[in-house]
Amino acid sequence: MSEGLNLLNIQSPCFVLNEQDFKQGIHEFDYALNNHFPHHIVGYSVKTNSLPYVVAKARDFGCFAEVVSDDELELALACGYGMKEIVFNGPMKSKSQFLEAVMGGAIVNIETHREIAWLKELPIDGHYKVGIRLSVNISDISPEDADGDNDFSRFGFNDSTDEFAQAVAAIRAIPQVCLVGLHIHRTTHGRSVQFYRRSVAYAANVIWKYGLCLDYLDVGGGYYGIFRNAPTFNEYATAIYEALDEAGLIDLTIIVEPGNALIAAAFSYYSRIIDVKRLPDCTILTTDGSRNDVDPFFHKDRYMTEIHRKKESAKVVPLQIVAGATCLEYDQLFRLENQQEMEVGDVIEYKNVGAYTLSLTPMFINYFPRVYSLSSDGLKLVRDKWTAKEYIQKSNI
Repeated sequence: MSEGLNLLNIQSPCFVLNEQDFKQGIHEFDYALNNHFPHHIVGYSVKTNSLPYVVAKARDFGCFAEVVSDDELELALACGYGMKEIVFNGPMKSKSQFLEAVMGGAIVNIETHREIAWLKELPIDGHYKVGIRLSVNISDISPEDADGDNDFSRFGFNDSTDEFAQAVAAIRAIPQVCLVGLHIHRTTHGRSVQFYRRSVAYAANVIWKYGLCLDYLDVGGGYYGIFRNAPTFNEYATAIYEALDEAGLIDLTIIVEPGNALIAAAFSYYSRIIDVKRLPDCTILTTDGSRNDVDPFFHKDRYMTEIHRKKESAKVVPLQIVAGATCLEYDQLFRLENQQEMEVGDVIEYKNVGAYTLSLTPMFINYFPRVYSLSSDGLKLVRDKWTAKEYIQKSNI
């Protein structure tokens, strides 16, 4: 990311989006799907990074918007998506937005019993299409990918009981509604290709079991991005195709909902050293950034970093601890052992931090940081740093 980027032109801490990397990821996934499926949709997972500029760019680059709440639906519409370019998932749909989305032609996947009841309120002289989410227990279909002996999902309708059958029957009983899609989103730690092959095969069995006449299969997200020694988009697409080919269902439109796979590698985060403290056993490097920004779950034990020094130092320091700008003792990011001494003004770049960071960054001590975008037109600010003014804009004081 630092290539072609003048670090003197950015105010840290900040995120920087590489638009070309984002565009490349979308186009490579689209190309992989196009090799197997003439009809397919890449739905950008808005929750993964809901920065308005990113959401709008995803549409520019050919994506639908996959949303899971009324707020995300409103955001997608505000960012230029038409209702027919939206995939509406999740249990947090309101009745009004749910009905508006169904009537407006969005791809709406039924998640809850209350949504089935709402379908009955659609105008009886209309014709409406919906999908339904199938609950996937990873332990049952792909034990090697499971997290424990009963890796069930709290989402969707379960076919190991009579719940899925009852949901399908209830939708079929509504004359103005047609069930045209199946949604099977689950993610695994390993993101293996075999899991997608097996989950699609499971979905195919369910389709034949209930005689579902569908337009689409929504496979969901959870894929690796463009990383070395990781499954490729083409390998995922091939696995999906092979499972459907064996089941005689290759004419389905395939929907994927990548988030991390598209946006993680497109972002870097930059922070500067603002203070150096030399203790008996180590040197503390305090930065103007925070672990809250690059690791909001505080579960990473390492980061992909690059250090940009103002000048090279001949002095090697046994231990330097890079710390964040909060008042939390555990806001420590990583350690440098037996490396060149760093000084105030040096910059640290954290790579591959575009997923679940900007969306989850808390308003703790320091408010939302700046975000820049780097394209062939150069560097531009796409979100300024939040101040107290933005923080209190909807408050009464």
